[in-house]
Amino acid sequence: QVQVAESGGGSVRAGGSLRLTCTGSALTIYRACVGWFHQAPGKEREGVATIDRDDTDVAYSGRVKGRFTISLDNAKNTVYLQMNNLRHEDSGMYFCGVAAGGWCYSRHLDSSTTYNYWGQGTQVTVPS
Repeated sequence: QVQVAESGGGSVRAGGSLRLTCTGSALTIYRACVGWFHQAPGKEREGVATIDRDDTDVAYSGRVKGRFTISLDNAKNTVYLQMNNLRHEDSGMYFCGVAAGGWCYSRHLDSSTTYNYWGQGTQVTVPS
């Protein structure tokens, strides 16, 4: 069974940092796009950042660009999301998705429906 698992969430004050981790057997798929998505309570899942599994291209939403960094450790089959200067509106669940069979395109940041595999998510809380 192909799996994805997120970790690293927690509660942090505004302006603080967290690093999320995405691992699992889905991260061993070579031709794939890996994306991080944010879901606030009562809202739809929105793309935050994507990275090609071969580490050749990254993309960010306008809301997080300059504050978040997505990266890949091929040796560990792990994708990270470094989140700096966190804001209250960054609170919510963060999900890692893997879209197998090709590299990232803009649709992978725009829509969660393009992904084959998802983890259970990790909670990030930034109190107001």
